[in-house]
Amino acid sequence: MADETKLTEAPQTAGRTIRWWARFYDAASWLMSFGRAPAIRRMTVGMAAAQPGESVLDVGCGTGSLAIALKAEVGPSGEVRGIDASPEMIAQARRKAAGAGVEAAFEVAPIEALPYPDARFGLVVSSFMLHHLPDEVKRAGLAEVRRVLKPGGRFLAVDFSGTTQSVAGHLLSIFGHRHGAGLDALAPVMGAAGFAEVETGVTKYRSVAYLRGKAG
Repeated sequence: MADETKLTEAPQTAGRTIRWWARFYDAASWLMSFGRAPAIRRMTVGMAAAQPGESVLDVGCGTGSLAIALKAEVGPSGEVRGIDASPEMIAQARRKAAGAGVEAAFEVAPIEALPYPDARFGLVVSSFMLHHLPDEVKRAGLAEVRRVLKPGGRFLAVDFSGTTQSVAGHLLSIFGHRHGAGLDALAPVMGAAGFAEVETGVTKYRSVAYLRGKAG
């Protein structure tokens, strides 16, 4: 277990990573969402529609809350893994899963270099991570997501709406986040990466949007 909690060196990435304040991330998320973070996570789990026995990957898993929730959906016969480029986030996720008695695996890795073979997962999810990435990393990352998905596998991303002018948006800028043009701008990128049935939209939370598609 000592090796599981030991910090690994952060990988090279052009994406923004959360390092020194990883231990405060859950509290900051609650603040920025005005207490709606748990409800948004439940919504994301529902939209992901993970099936019992399914293999799931959470890219940019942060402190592991979504991955842990998804493990309850796939059950004992299913598998959930999470990756994040921040060793501090992965350490938090491992501690959280161990404390909850949940068998989910977490590894330090960036989305643009996923440490898994082709066609490994039936479902890949991303929650409030893509806005951290410059355009070239988004393109490379979505191509990697497509690579590790099984034929017909699904991808779901939930993130901030690019056009929101909400108070949450101002809080994000204070914490160094920029959410750019929004997930709808990534629909053509997903098509170029080999996804089909690409769909974007805004959730019932006006500042939260989604992007999803299937591996063609």
